[in-house]
Amino acid sequence: MYRPGHYGAALLTYAPFGLVVSLTGYETAAIVGCVLVVGLSTVPDYDYHIPLVEHRGPTHTLLFAVLVGIALAGVTSALVGENLAYAGLGVVAFAFAVGTLSIVSHLLADLLTPAGIQPFWPLSNRRYTLDVTPASSTFANYALLALGVAAIFVTAVGVSVLS
Repeated sequence: MYRPGHYGAALLTYAPFGLVVSLTGYETAAIVGCVLVVGLSTVPDYDYHIPLVEHRGPTHTLLFAVLVGIALAGVTSALVGENLAYAGLGVVAFAFAVGTLSIVSHLLADLLTPAGIQPFWPLSNRRYTLDVTPASSTFANYALLALGVAAIFVTAVGVSVLS
């Protein structure tokens, strides 16, 4: 998928998580998480700019998703610093979830394409695909974006109704 499709997949994937975070009283965190998920959702495609790294290789795996989650949790922990005792480990766990979810959303979007992904690398080189649409499909990319925006809109309405 291209950027619009990945942004849509990120929004669609994040919506249920954001709903739960919002309904537990952390609306601001839910919004920040949403922005981060969308912002990080295209990170796996930076592999185009890394010599000797195959596109849809190591950066398109569950291992990479976990590593991004760990990195975001580490950055969050460093930023919170001495206030970690006040903020609690929940903020670090939230950052881990957001980082991991951002990459998982990318994997789910690329799973729709004929090229697919190898999510379990390095344990397995098996490629998985649902072969629904080419990555270059303008219609599919914008349809996924529209679905993601709709999911976030429904989530926001749900939060306002249930709060």
